[in-house]
Amino acid sequence: MKEGKTLEFKGDITNTFLKTVSAFANYDGGKIIFGIADNGEVIGFENPTQTCLNIENRINDGIHPQPNYKLEIVPDEKLIVLEIEAGIHKPYMYKSKAYRRNDTSTIEVDDTELVRLILDGQNLNYEELPAEQQTLTFRILEDKIREEIGIESPNKDILKTLNLYNEIDGYNKAGELLADKNSFPGIDIAKFGKDISVIVKRATFEKESVLIELEKAVQLYKDYYQYEEIQGMNRKKIELVPEKAFREAVANAIIHRTWDMKSHIRILMFDDKIKITSPGGLPFGISNEEYINGGLSILRNPILSNVFFRLHIVETLGTGIIRIKEAYQNSNKKPVFEVNENTIKVTLPVISDVNLKDDEELVYNTLSKTTAKSISEIMENIPFSRSKTASILKELASQNYVTVVGRGRGTKYKL
Repeated sequence: MKEGKTLEFKGDITNTFLKTVSAFANYDGGKIIFGIADNGEVIGFENPTQTCLNIENRINDGIHPQPNYKLEIVPDEKLIVLEIEAGIHKPYMYKSKAYRRNDTSTIEVDDTELVRLILDGQNLNYEELPAEQQTLTFRILEDKIREEIGIESPNKDILKTLNLYNEIDGYNKAGELLADKNSFPGIDIAKFGKDISVIVKRATFEKESVLIELEKAVQLYKDYYQYEEIQGMNRKKIELVPEKAFREAVANAIIHRTWDMKSHIRILMFDDKIKITSPGGLPFGISNEEYINGGLSILRNPILSNVFFRLHIVETLGTGIIRIKEAYQNSNKKPVFEVNENTIKVTLPVISDVNLKDDEELVYNTLSKTTAKSISEIMENIPFSRSKTASILKELASQNYVTVVGRGRGTKYKL
């Protein structure tokens, strides 16, 4: 057992533990075990019952509002376990400051994060706040409503129905994002040549409706990853990267990003892949595994998401990851999803036309172009014996699908 994002050890009782109580209550909950020194030595307490009372008094006096917690004594080692629940009345403050966990340390939240906690405590989303600009026009949105919903004369009542406007507060942030002009960052795109030192195209779409920003990004994608091939009397459209996957990835970046961060959605285009990075990590309450598997969706911007759904930009809310994967179901190369604390990155590879058997495909998919792997490293991800793995690698190398690096015990393989 070691310290982590939801576990901390304390050797003695000082008020510094209240910062961690604030952090656990504000986010995912957690435990503090008192009576364990920094070096991991169990030291316990002579009078754990009295120490529990001391801890309880400090929490009651020092944390506002009052978090839900429980204290338990471990009799054999005379330890005290404090378990704090993730709260709903955020932010939980210690000395008028709110805290969060950063790996094994506890740090004060910045002003932006404090606003998020306040909104979360009020069961509000950023997109529900009143727009800074109230003189907005919606020509682009209105055209989409006519085209996709069939309403010939969109008006303010339609904006009310879409939860973009109300009589008391006027337009909200979601409405501002969909307005023809706004003050929000948008999408920054770079197309590279043979390496990152060669920039073939650079474009930034910002301060306009997210609907038009999406379409401009798709058009730029088409310039580099789609073409027509003449086959006899017919023309066939070739997609190096599936348009369905690109549209879904960019649309998801728009409707799931944190809009209070003044950062662009970044799209990097390479000859062999596209990388789409969205500001903001996962919403609280969903794990990396649940996100990547597409089994659970928590909408960070439900109003914006609903508009995209009604305009048929996304088919079903919460199925973006599944749809991106489906677009690659016949390709040996698969999309990659990376989740970090402040970003989500989706990598869409150029579709591979490699024709492999099932066993060969398993081995092929463990390799990459940039990192060479030994047989032992490859076998960590496949169910084959060493001899069978070596045989498959030999066959892949003979077909020029795999490059052999090194000799003898130092032999490694990469695409």
